[in-house]
Amino acid sequence: MWHTMESRGVSAIIFDFDNTLVDTAGAGRIAIQKVCELLKSMHVQESHIKDICDHFLRKLLHESFDPSEGKTIDDVRIHHWHEALQETQGSDPDPALATSCYYTWKNTRLQVLTLSPEVRALLEELRKSYTLLLITNGDTQTQWEKIEAVRCKGLFSLVVVGGDHPEQKPARSIFTHCFESAGVRPQDCVMVGDSLSTDIQGGIDAGVRATVWINSDCKSLPQGSVTPDYTVPSVLNLNDVQLKLR
Repeated sequence: MWHTMESRGVSAIIFDFDNTLVDTAGAGRIAIQKVCELLKSMHVQESHIKDICDHFLRKLLHESFDPSEGKTIDDVRIHHWHEALQETQGSDPDPALATSCYYTWKNTRLQVLTLSPEVRALLEELRKSYTLLLITNGDTQTQWEKIEAVRCKGLFSLVVVGGDHPEQKPARSIFTHCFESAGVRPQDCVMVGDSLSTDIQGGIDAGVRATVWINSDCKSLPQGSVTPDYTVPSVLNLNDVQLKLR
């Protein structure tokens, strides 16, 4: 597996986590569905339910979280739901409802999130020949909860969570920390991830040997985007990359 890469001096593979190794987006859709069912059971107006969830997802997308402000990520996200309910219904919602929405969403997402047997087998196989590293963006609590939920920590020599560090991907500093901690050189590494702006750009800026873009939607490269060395539809297609490395 990837024998040709060994001859080219590649000794480590860095993986992104969300939507690269695990289907976080899919788990999120199921979690939102559960919240819709909860709101329906609480007799929230049907016409409001989708809007409430859309408002929450928008807030999640544009979230900025600063742990030094003394709030937890749970507090911040309960507040997202509180505002989403308020904005959609135009009145002050019952605070308990926002809390129920949040924990329904969070717990469902964690329960559904999984490292598939196929991906686990791939990582087990790659571990025999390469040092496997994981770098994931996101706040400390959320990312460690997800990593623990899928029980994947033991597959990697090093797990780096962005929220534990001053800067996250694509910043060079988090990659440098990863290289130094794992005792590898940038040119010995391949970066594998689904985000062009954080994983692929970050890997290129950090000087990795090659980048592999996981393009599950088979999107075309956006205008002016960074160009990955390889593009595959799933992490399970990593073996196809060796054909092009000969």
